Amino acid sequence: MHSIKIKTKQNEYEVSIGRGYKEGISDILMKDYPKSKFAIITDENVAGLYINEFIKALNEKKRTFDVITIAPGEKSKSISQFEKIVRLLADKNYNRADVVVALGGGVVGDLAGFVASAFLRGVGLVQVPTTLLAQIDSSVGGKTAVNIPEGKNLVGAFYHPSAVYIDMDFLKTLPEADFADGMAELIKYALIKDEQMFRLLELSERIDADSEVLQELVIKCLEIKRDVVMADELDKGERMKLNFGHTIGHGLERMCAQSGIPMTHGQGVARGMAAITQASERMGQTQAGTAQRIISVLNKQRLSSSISEFDKTQILKGILVDKKNIADKINLILIDRPGNSFIHTVDASSAKEYIV
Repeated sequence: MHSIKIKTKQNEYEVSIGRGYKEGISDILMKDYPKSKFAIITDENVAGLYINEFIKALNEKKRTFDVITIAPGEKSKSISQFEKIVRLLADKNYNRADVVVALGGGVVGDLAGFVASAFLRGVGLVQVPTTLLAQIDSSVGGKTAVNIPEGKNLVGAFYHPSAVYIDMDFLKTLPEADFADGMAELIKYALIKDEQMFRLLELSERIDADSEVLQELVIKCLEIKRDVVMADELDKGERMKLNFGHTIGHGLERMCAQSGIPMTHGQGVARGMAAITQASERMGQTQAGTAQRIISVLNKQRLSSSISEFDKTQILKGILVDKKNIADKINLILIDRPGNSFIHTVDASSAKEYIV
């Protein structure tokens, strides 16, 4: 078992990473929170695979808990779903000594985190991420949110968990497309902060849930996330670099959601990283050949790298409503070479130059 400690102004917590301990997470919860009730928020897919293990262990110890199951997908990350859950917690008399457990991927983690942050102005939160994307990114760092029709993650709060339990074996049941989504974020971490990690990705064969190198890569991502979050908890400087690929990616996601076109977060970020690097390379801000290196790694992981088939005007509209925009300025995250990123601020009117 590997552990990473994260210390913030809000609290200090530990991220535990290993294999083969998911069946014991219920026991860890009961030991760490001996008098708490548990509100386990999960989705239908994860519940079908893992919830019975939790129910059996909690029932054996006669602990009080509720399982709240949502439909999988971004549509569940909504104000209406948030309201249903907090009203259920109120009806069941949950109090500040009780704990919300997020068992699932990024949608579950974001929604459960926002519920925990807002109910009674803050109750305990434990993240049990079951997807690669959630394990390396969304379960750590305290960002919680729901979506509204005007945009993704526009309503939320910074609220850190009390603990994060990562079992790599959860990934063995993860659909291939969802695993690829997580790899997009993993590649992002290498590009913004770790040149050696990116070279490892270039030299490796396609990585899957059984790859020996995967746990090492997950730990590297979490260490980068820890350092960035501890340096800039509220996303006003260094932490912005974690948004590499996300400006175009979120614009693409928003456009596709409104048009009924399937587009996952990871696929959006992958396309965004490639597109913005092609643009910055053309402008002389990025070392020549970098975009093609990124595209090669993305394609090896079965991630798309082009936005040529999409309406650039609609992508731009999505970019201009993003929460990262301030006073008609957009903070773009660029890399001058793999492993070294920087913040480049442009007028909103100039953003279209970066959509290739």
